[in-house]
Amino acid sequence: MRARYAVPLGISAVGAAGLAYAVGFEARSFRLRRISVPVLPKGMRDLRVLQVSDIHMVSGQHKKRRWLQSLAGLRPDFVVNTGDNLSDPEGVPEVLDALGPLMEFPGVYVFGSNDYYGPRPRNPARYLLEKVQGRHGLNGNPPVVGAVHNPWEPMRDAFDAAGWVGLSNTRGRLKLDGREIAFTGLDDPHIKRDRYERVAGGPEADADFSVAVVHAPYLRTLDAFTADGYPLVLAGHTHGGQICIPFYGALITNCDLDTDRVKGLSTHRAEGNTAYLHVSAGCGTNRYTPARFACPPEATLLTLTARA
Repeated sequence: MRARYAVPLGISAVGAAGLAYAVGFEARSFRLRRISVPVLPKGMRDLRVLQVSDIHMVSGQHKKRRWLQSLAGLRPDFVVNTGDNLSDPEGVPEVLDALGPLMEFPGVYVFGSNDYYGPRPRNPARYLLEKVQGRHGLNGNPPVVGAVHNPWEPMRDAFDAAGWVGLSNTRGRLKLDGREIAFTGLDDPHIKRDRYERVAGGPEADADFSVAVVHAPYLRTLDAFTADGYPLVLAGHTHGGQICIPFYGALITNCDLDTDRVKGLSTHRAEGNTAYLHVSAGCGTNRYTPARFACPPEATLLTLTARA
């Protein structure tokens, strides 16, 4: 009788230990990824870009808040926030406190679906099922009727007051040491708020460098940016797969991007053009699935260098 129950109990113990690790340790084990991208025009001085994404702030996440504040010590040339700052309608003051030191630097931002709408309890196994069925999270559909409205407007107003440039289906610029950096951004494709026709036309010829920014890296947006000639696209949304298999990688991306490019630097090709794509794994989780496994939370310091 004892042998009959030994294996199931052992499996249960391993599963419980893995869950405790994923929730209690790895989801709070914040990392900084550093990469170089040879994308600037020849002769242009390097640019240090801090990308933060998918904070999914919930009230009381003190360690995350302190870690985000500490990133100001990197002294980037500018900050790019690729959205999903919230996972709690009460989280706006804590997001602004966490990002306060970073708002002393020039920055740009886009929003994601969780900035606009509060999360709902959901079975995590559905993500895996959707992968098997060829579906992708919300699959580009608007939130259901009755979705909780997040108070994103005060967050937007605070970003704007700090001088950060909002890029929801629009263009913007930052002036850095006499150089003009142009940005083209989209609202979140995950809930069909993207309107590429409003920003189509490619990089602005009078800018020193141009960057494309979007929350969710759906292929339609990557194709459009790349075909238009943008050299660099920055995105978030995927959480790096969030629950990954060691030595294998991510099972899902929560969009139609392939899992090989779920996080980090890669390239994208469309209509004869090639762009660098950086997808941040983000530093948070949905409040109802607060686990990460083989995919620690992160921000990224990108050093943009001149092309050879």
